[in-house]
Amino acid sequence: MAKVLKSPPFWFFAVFLLFTVIATVVAAEEVAPSAAAPSELAQVDTGDTAWLLTSAALVLVMTPALAFFYGGLVRRKNILSILMQCFMLMCIITIQWVLFGYSLSFGPDIKGIIGGLGWFGLKNVGLEPNPVYAATVPHQAFMIFQAMFAIITPALILGAFAERMKFSTFCVFSVLWATIVYDPVCHWVWGAGGFLRADGALDFAGGTVVHINAGIAALASALVLGKRQGYPHKISPPHNLPFAVLGAGLLWFGWFGFNGGSALGSGALATNAFVVTHIAAAAAGLTWAMLDWIFNSRSTVLGIITGAVGGLVAITPASGFVNPIGAIWIGIGVSVLCYISVAVLKVKFGYDDSLDAFGVHGVGGIWGALATGLWATKAVNPAGADGLFYGNPAQFFIQFKAVIITAAYSFVVTFVLLKILDAIMGLRASEQDEKIGLDLTQHREAGYTVLD
Repeated sequence: MAKVLKSPPFWFFAVFLLFTVIATVVAAEEVAPSAAAPSELAQVDTGDTAWLLTSAALVLVMTPALAFFYGGLVRRKNILSILMQCFMLMCIITIQWVLFGYSLSFGPDIKGIIGGLGWFGLKNVGLEPNPVYAATVPHQAFMIFQAMFAIITPALILGAFAERMKFSTFCVFSVLWATIVYDPVCHWVWGAGGFLRADGALDFAGGTVVHINAGIAALASALVLGKRQGYPHKISPPHNLPFAVLGAGLLWFGWFGFNGGSALGSGALATNAFVVTHIAAAAAGLTWAMLDWIFNSRSTVLGIITGAVGGLVAITPASGFVNPIGAIWIGIGVSVLCYISVAVLKVKFGYDDSLDAFGVHGVGGIWGALATGLWATKAVNPAGADGLFYGNPAQFFIQFKAVIITAAYSFVVTFVLLKILDAIMGLRASEQDEKIGLDLTQHREAGYTVLD
């Protein structure tokens, strides 16, 4: 019993239980929480609500899809560790989001920096619409849609430290990172009163909030944890490319909810986001295949799926603001930049971004945010802004400012957080555990029972 009480998982669970009790008490003080007024419920549009709930489900699918994408790229002895980390995030970040994450991200504004705790435990987050965020769907529908973004963002980071982080530390890191990095940045860009939103920064579906944020955190993680044993010369190639292709295909599928759902309604804007999402992914996949052909004499499966995912990343912030031709250019540009990052810069600087989380999501997210400032047009979305190529160079500089602020904050806070956790808990699995593989040493399970 003493060993159990001293274990990190016990205290981790105890903290969550304490927050749950507090949330229960707070929610009990809410006045008339059971139903909205008929006039308020009459504002709910069933078509918009159906599309948003469907989109939320599509975005949730992206996390296990990412698990297969990443899992197929690691060595066979570590596939379950990737699947477990992704599935744990689906559980643990959901609870964090319900208890306080949503309130910190979208709750009543505090000086443009963070949301207050007025919505702690989803107090005052009911079935009536919130006109500030989504006037035609229940507030809880908007909340759960945003929860899926909060889940997948820290999942993207694990691609940088795959095969070497202790699972207990991973759990603590993920909750703390979601709280002190994701939630504030989310409020800056999307929350009512957030200072980047007030400045006019455009991020339709998460290029800044999700991809730059996670990609830069991934770079910090790779630098703090150091290289895998044997990197780069003794690292095996991806152990199961069909799994990676399955994951990439499901990511592409789920991304229609990721971007299309961010219109928060089932109309013309959702259609545009859906269409340009597909076009950008196709253009990026084709471009990467051609780059492989030019520089390596053959196109590869790994290359084309990496390019497609990069295209999906880059179009994310722009999907509600650019037309199909703009999407093609965004797709072409992201593959060129990410190809250089993965094939040249990572080799030159020697950091071990295991699955290119920074090289694809960080670089792709930065390009997508800046490209929004180039190709955005009010002809697509009157509520947006024109970009540089449509007569408004100021928008590009607004996007650039948002990129710099987000990247700097994410890198510094992630770096410091990891250093603190390393001193308290230790970040890396032992050398022996890494050699055996995290599936057996961290989870006492094996992904495969028969070896080829």
